[in-house]
Amino acid sequence: MSEKLIIGMFGFGVVGQGLYDIIKTKDLNLEIKKFVIKNPEKKRTLPAELFTTDPEAVLSDPEINTVVELIDNADVAFEITKRALQSGKNVVSANKKMIATHLEELTNIQQEYGTSLLYEGAVCGSIPIIRNLEEYYDNELLHSISGIFNGSSNYILSKIFNEDQSYDNALRKAQELGFAETDPTLDVGGYDPKYKLAIVASHAYGIYVNPDEILNLGINTLDNQDIRFAKEKGFKIKLLPLAKETSDKQVVLYVLPKFLRSDNILYNVENENNGVLVKAAFADEQFFYGKGAGGHPTGSAVLSDIAALRYGYRYEYKKHIDASQIRYTTDYELSVYLRYANDSILEQIEFLSISERFYGENFKYVIGKINLNEIISKRELINQSGNFMAEIL
Repeated sequence: MSEKLIIGMFGFGVVGQGLYDIIKTKDLNLEIKKFVIKNPEKKRTLPAELFTTDPEAVLSDPEINTVVELIDNADVAFEITKRALQSGKNVVSANKKMIATHLEELTNIQQEYGTSLLYEGAVCGSIPIIRNLEEYYDNELLHSISGIFNGSSNYILSKIFNEDQSYDNALRKAQELGFAETDPTLDVGGYDPKYKLAIVASHAYGIYVNPDEILNLGINTLDNQDIRFAKEKGFKIKLLPLAKETSDKQVVLYVLPKFLRSDNILYNVENENNGVLVKAAFADEQFFYGKGAGGHPTGSAVLSDIAALRYGYRYEYKKHIDASQIRYTTDYELSVYLRYANDSILEQIEFLSISERFYGENFKYVIGKINLNEIISKRELINQSGNFMAEIL
């Protein structure tokens, strides 16, 4: 017998509306009692008495046993989530920055108060990767997890490589369709996939890593010369996070643009779709594909969590129990392409080896091996206008 959920929801934007659209088509033994919203003047599709601007209408209501948190502000979302869990309410959230930044504390709160926080909707939209890492792969040795975790940047890159659009035009189109924000840095700068990577790594390897300690370089310095180089070599560029166990129980995490060959399964993941590639010791390679953004795809993941709460589901964080020896490392060697504008940059960045170098009037690049620590320490230099770095897979 499932427990009836009385829900208080924070936020009623694209995902909130998408979730409500799905819920009203089902008989799920749940009731949304109150919506807390920021803008009371905005026209809503539901009766006005369901909405309030007062968080206490949900947090202090003893009838409400479940909080659904779907707001943009990570700091406010954390306070809401913390209060709700400590007051005995279970929480479903889709806020990847909030969860990635505070995951260890939130895990401890759940254990202390016997409550449950679920967040499938925070990572890769409709793809059920967190639940699979928790349940299917709980006793599996995972070699690596990578993929396309951000639909906005992938949409832009798809337009560039499939329709010969410029970066600026593709970005503008993504913004018009609502895939990218007015300030797109979170997506094209690699911050959004970095937050998702931190969450995935926690469930895959049992480690807590502050997202600020994870390298992210994005596609925001991508140039026509890089695009031409990729096409001439038969590559596509994708923005990919990676979690990989190296050796001696060490895990490396980073987000970089990457040149992919056509035999890579992620090569054909296009537009706003996401793809997650899991490489495991026993299950071998497995691939998850689906919509990574949008009200209904993300809403379906949120609803899956809500439905699981009816039966008392909690993440068990099993990998954390066995992870005392696993450490996060940034000592890792990778092959990269660096297009640079000023010759002095090569005097400041230490490559382990250089296999190819091109020096033209308007186009200069090197391909070589470099340590991840060197990229991290020279990140600002690499990110300067006129430079672009990508890993070669």
